[in-house]
Amino acid sequence: MKIYMSLFLIFCHLFLTAQGYVSMASIESPKQIASSIELISPLKFSEDSLDPVSQEIEKQSVEPFSGLDMTWHNGNDRREENIWSELKYFTPSILLDVNYTYSFNNPNDNTVVGSTALARNNEVQLSALHFGGDFNYKGARARFMTQFGTRSQVVPRNDYSPFRGQYQLANVYRYLSEAYAGYHIHKWHGINIDAGLFMSYIGLNSFYQVENWEYQASFTSDNTPWFFNGVRIQIFPTKHLKIEPWIINGWQSYGKFNAMPGVGGNITWVPNSSIKLLTNNYYGTDAAGISARKRFHSDNSLLVRYFNNPHSKGITRMAFSLTADLGFEKGGGVNGFSNGDSLQGPAQYFISGMMYNRIWFGQNKYALTFGGGAMTNPGRYLVLYPTGQASPLPNPNHPTQTEGAFPFSANPGDLFKGWDCLINFDWMPNQSITFRLEFVYRNASVPYFAGPGGVTSQTGYATSPLDPSWRPDLVKTDKRIILAMLFRI
Repeated sequence: MKIYMSLFLIFCHLFLTAQGYVSMASIESPKQIASSIELISPLKFSEDSLDPVSQEIEKQSVEPFSGLDMTWHNGNDRREENIWSELKYFTPSILLDVNYTYSFNNPNDNTVVGSTALARNNEVQLSALHFGGDFNYKGARARFMTQFGTRSQVVPRNDYSPFRGQYQLANVYRYLSEAYAGYHIHKWHGINIDAGLFMSYIGLNSFYQVENWEYQASFTSDNTPWFFNGVRIQIFPTKHLKIEPWIINGWQSYGKFNAMPGVGGNITWVPNSSIKLLTNNYYGTDAAGISARKRFHSDNSLLVRYFNNPHSKGITRMAFSLTADLGFEKGGGVNGFSNGDSLQGPAQYFISGMMYNRIWFGQNKYALTFGGGAMTNPGRYLVLYPTGQASPLPNPNHPTQTEGAFPFSANPGDLFKGWDCLINFDWMPNQSITFRLEFVYRNASVPYFAGPGGVTSQTGYATSPLDPSWRPDLVKTDKRIILAMLFRI
């Protein structure tokens, strides 16, 4: 209660401070980027007060990150213009993500294990259809984006919070990727106060694949949050800096696991068009029913464009992204980075990193990306659990049983290490569509990915009675080719 009261007082203070200033609506960029750099719309001037040139100069002086080229950023909108920009109060957005992935393991049930980007092998899949947009009117702001396709099942499935209480939160929210409302205060370079369901910013990548350099994210991104449900305050004290505190239900959770909400925040600094630096930090109690167990996580990323020659007939730009994560759980039977005694419990932590390099050529219509990453996660508390008969998640119809008859072990201290690498090629004939061909190799220290026998049954169908001798076929390696078509307008 004290936390919520504090947030209310902060809101009142910011609102009162803003009185006397011109009210200014804010409009997010035509996408929700992973680092949450949101552009604030310019001041609304009467035609009699300023000529068009003066209006543009005033806009550039007020709007955060204005005048910077961020179309090359990993996790960002690459479009240079928005066809909806002339609309006054509502800016629409439509995104479509279709993929085909060929698995060299060729599981009999076509099920992908260990990914939030993919769901089915050897099939053309509608991974995501998002449509919605941004509303702005005299400082009032709102954004909603729908979420249809396989990601509406894949992303929320590891959220344990809907098992607490009633009303099937996973079904209530799963068809929304973003839905929040708020108010913009014209102070400094803008202050936004929002509440609802919004994108998280851990791991650098965007939730929307069309904004990412790679399709199958490395463990660092794929095993950390894609969404938050709560309240955020975005503060732009300067043109190049954003400070964003959060009070949220929990770690990628629709509800709360215990009495304490999660707290954290993002700081993003973009000093010029060639560098971006950000940090995300989180603290909460995210072990269901174990309020004594606290989780801390720190995510840190650097983006550098080290070559830029837009007039070249060959290579036009080159850039790299580097992300490093560090976190742990402590209390309630686990002991952070150190193995404790019988009371403190085993070590339970998360260390990971990933690095990618991207080269653009052909007037930025083509790009080559390569890189990868690694992680270690004793306790497996951030590992994406296998599905089907290997799922360790609870069975809501039988509280003492798991979803799977032969669950993947996720006990405190259980070891898990993984590494991955990829190379892909993008063809971007215009700013609204990307065709991507990607090869991915992933490796785990324990059997984890779906092997030829799948994770559903001996026939691959959930309707088949299980053969008593059959077990989920989990293997240590995963090789695949991904074809994707990514569209946005």
